[in-house]
Amino acid sequence: MRVLIIVLLCGWTFVQAQGPVQKIKITELQDYVSKSDHPLIVNFWATFCVPCNKEIPYFLSTVARYKDRGVELILVSLDLPDYYPTKIDAFVRKQGYTAKILWLNETNADYFCPKVDPRWSGGIPSSLFVCNKTHYRRFFDRQLTDAQVDLEIKKMIAIGSSSPPSGSLLP
Repeated sequence: MRVLIIVLLCGWTFVQAQGPVQKIKITELQDYVSKSDHPLIVNFWATFCVPCNKEIPYFLSTVARYKDRGVELILVSLDLPDYYPTKIDAFVRKQGYTAKILWLNETNADYFCPKVDPRWSGGIPSSLFVCNKTHYRRFFDRQLTDAQVDLEIKKMIAIGSSSPPSGSLLP
């Protein structure tokens, strides 16, 4: 019993030290998106962005309804470097965000924005919907409502979608 408690405490310490926020470069995100074999939503946000934090619950609840279709949500924080990881982690925990949380380790928006979408100016919230199997790709550089998120997921997972891939986050 003591061994089990020690193992659990050590594991909990490791999880706490690591936290849910992972650091990522734009090239790593590009690679993940291009190799994804399931419907994927990448939402770009920040802790200080009120519209971002208004729409994230819509994404979380709507994606949960499509769990059986394999839809994945990734929340990519564009917070300043001194927010990583402590302030972002604390904010995520307080808000109860359950999606995968990444912090984009990039400071030059002129470099990373065009890699997400050639038209992206860097404004947030922004979201990328991708399904490589159906060649679906759509980018939004504005806040979305729950109805818009639901509709976009339905389009993304539709069988036989003919939307051509575009932008540099896809091959």
